[in-house]
Amino acid sequence: MFREIEILDAAAVAELQRIAASAPFVDGRISNPHNNAKQNLQLHDAAAGKRSADIVLKALTASEDFRNFTFPASVAPPLLTRYTPGMRYGAHADAAYLQLANGVLRSDISCTVFLSDPATYEGGALRITLGTRDMHFRCAPGTAIVYPSDTLHEVEPVTKGERLVAITFIQSRIKDIFQRQLLYELNEIAALEGLGMSQENFSRLQLVQQKLYRHWGEKP
Repeated sequence: MFREIEILDAAAVAELQRIAASAPFVDGRISNPHNNAKQNLQLHDAAAGKRSADIVLKALTASEDFRNFTFPASVAPPLLTRYTPGMRYGAHADAAYLQLANGVLRSDISCTVFLSDPATYEGGALRITLGTRDMHFRCAPGTAIVYPSDTLHEVEPVTKGERLVAITFIQSRIKDIFQRQLLYELNEIAALEGLGMSQENFSRLQLVQQKLYRHWGEKP
């Protein structure tokens, strides 16, 4: 269960690129010194971090597609990360719980927002393993890839240029991925076919949707 979502417009992408160009980055292992798979750089400036996080977070929460797909209860502050030639992030699953300034977030869903034009760098694909299938993503600037945090994924080595992305993690109101997918599909059917249904049947479908949301949902 993954989705590509257009999140940022060109102006927002350009502003994030300007922030990254003028702010300091440090070894990404500062947040996890024992993670030998992690070879990247991350933004290390409080003011720049807040500005960039606010831009991405505002765009995510404004996206109806993002909200409908993730059912977000909490979203971690997005972080700018950079990969230069030779850097990679080996195969891993994201931590189940993240300690944030305002409490603990359970990472149900991971999100990568691409900020570099894929024509300006080589390698650096986000590789996600779902079952027996590997998927590779090198997306246009402003595009987000949203996928389950417990899937095995990696950033393949960058061989030329620079890969700039923002990453974040989402705690969903629907913890179970099977339930989340079913509710998402029901909501999509209601949105696409609702106007063609009789009012009685559409009301019954809406009742099922809201009953399942109440039954499965948590953390309003």
